[in-house]
Amino acid sequence: MGKEKFYITTAIAYTSKKPHIGNTYEIILTDAIARFNRFTGKDVFFLTGTDEHGQKIQEIAEAEGISPKEHVDKIAGQIRDIADMLNVSYDKFIRTTDGYHEEAVKGIFKRLYEQGDIYKSEYEGLYCTPCESFWTQTQLVDGKCPDCGREVKKTKEEAYFFKMSKYQDKLMDYINSHPEFIQPESRKNEMVNNFLKPGLQDLCVSRTSFSWGIPVDFDPGHVVYVWIDALSNYITALDYHPDGESGDLYKKYWPADVHIIGKDILRFHTIYWPIMLMALGEPLPKQVFGHPWMLVGEEKMSKSRGNVIYAEDLVRHFGVDAVRYYSLHEMPFAQDGTITYEVFISRFNSDLANKLGNLVNRTVAMVNKYFDGVIQPGDAKGDFDADLKAVATGAIAKIEAKMKGLHVADSMDEIWAVVDRANKYIDETAPWILAKSEDTKERLGTVLYNLVETIRIIAALLSSYMPETAQKIAAQINAEDLSYESTAKFGKTAAGTRVGAAEVLFARIDADKKIAELEEELTEKVNIAPFKENVEFDEWEKLDIRVGKVIACEKVKKSEKLLKFTLDVGGSERQILSGIAKYHEPEELIGKNVLFVANFKPRKMMGLESNGMILSAEFEDKLSVLTVPDGIESGSQVV
Repeated sequence: MGKEKFYITTAIAYTSKKPHIGNTYEIILTDAIARFNRFTGKDVFFLTGTDEHGQKIQEIAEAEGISPKEHVDKIAGQIRDIADMLNVSYDKFIRTTDGYHEEAVKGIFKRLYEQGDIYKSEYEGLYCTPCESFWTQTQLVDGKCPDCGREVKKTKEEAYFFKMSKYQDKLMDYINSHPEFIQPESRKNEMVNNFLKPGLQDLCVSRTSFSWGIPVDFDPGHVVYVWIDALSNYITALDYHPDGESGDLYKKYWPADVHIIGKDILRFHTIYWPIMLMALGEPLPKQVFGHPWMLVGEEKMSKSRGNVIYAEDLVRHFGVDAVRYYSLHEMPFAQDGTITYEVFISRFNSDLANKLGNLVNRTVAMVNKYFDGVIQPGDAKGDFDADLKAVATGAIAKIEAKMKGLHVADSMDEIWAVVDRANKYIDETAPWILAKSEDTKERLGTVLYNLVETIRIIAALLSSYMPETAQKIAAQINAEDLSYESTAKFGKTAAGTRVGAAEVLFARIDADKKIAELEEELTEKVNIAPFKENVEFDEWEKLDIRVGKVIACEKVKKSEKLLKFTLDVGGSERQILSGIAKYHEPEELIGKNVLFVANFKPRKMMGLESNGMILSAEFEDKLSVLTVPDGIESGSQVV
């Protein structure tokens, strides 16, 4: 009989920009679950990758002056590099620009259309480009996207739609009969009460307003929208074919045992994705786990807030396994977790340096000091031994129970319970006192044997969470058996084995000094656009930059980008068109004193004349009109 299979996936990362630690947390979490299931003997397939199509990516690439493919190649490379840096043991990295994926998606779309689940119509509604989501007026929160809080814009275009309502009752029955399908439980209630019970609207599954996507074979001008394109990666990566001739990987591993995703995309994975699979006649994933967010203090990470923390910076300062430890241990099962440098350093010092690192270091140092590095037989039994052994060998069952329910942070607590018990055992047995007399030397040897053997079990238990640290510990005590089976058996360490040198696993950090270093680094490290080539001063002098007071501002009809400004410039009026409609609402600019270039030649845009250029500052995905205080008179010149 073969191994039990286990197929686990992350959500594929969107290639708009480099991910921060809040994004990266998901792949660390998924890796620990994948490693643990391999550790227990399962045949694991772990998929991750990148989502690379869409309007947002096309717009970013255009702004960068490069092709969308060049942009996604760069970001996908960064995402994969981060996964490799964090020692993530994925089996496959899929990109939605991979040829095999694109061909499978075309086939899926065509099949759904031919069997009547997709039909052609027209969409008119409110669209959020960053989220790539359509909304009704009633779904908006304060007039903005309910998911990200950004502005939405009216959109009308021809599109294909998926008949979601056709499968609504079938999905509701499935969720009710499979209580483990959506986790945590609170997420299930949210999906059922907020989306399924009110009734599902048909889903827009093609777009014509941009071209960066997988083309619809039978209707030029349409591209497959994100839902079918991105979500189907979980089966296309396994060589799924909609014609029924799927490959061996699909036959072996599908359905997925668990999709690990962020709570913000739960609707797509527990409503859209299962309905797509039902329409294709394929089994549904066994479980979808919507993990919470990692916040900075009380806020979600955002470049515009300036509170973004990147994994590579944490790794550079604290090491890979410290980042893995914090990410896995400090994130609750259902509530949002938090990360700050102060808390990170506190956990590093208390849990890694003081508890784990100190336990290993002083045990190895005592074996070297008292027995020239040779591990003694563990025959001279005494008080406290039985309890230490019970805690050490009993941990694996508790960890398995926690991991089965995906309570990863709680499972790590069980490992640290063994660490704490071993440190307490040192205090109870006082090896330094036993070493003072030859009469207690044999007992000392047993005490140290018990500690080394406990540390071996700890190393084995850590291997799924902190693999590098597990190997470093094993090297210090020359442990050969870190297997799953060995964690429930005390006595695997052979007497006569020689330990290595006592090396520091985690050096204690001076918190104040490190925080000061990080703050200095952060003030220097702002990613700005490259500087342009130098120009002569007389070229600068040719520009006439003035202050204008906005007396009217409105969106240009039939244009998604243009705002029409009417400026008061020293008593006269001037009309300027600016392509910043996606960044500002017209009413928020009225009354502002803005800067503009006054001596550009007039030009026609959408049939209207523009006399100048409004100046704006751009950083990342935000753009803000440059303004001056009210005390400056309109018409004033910038010198």
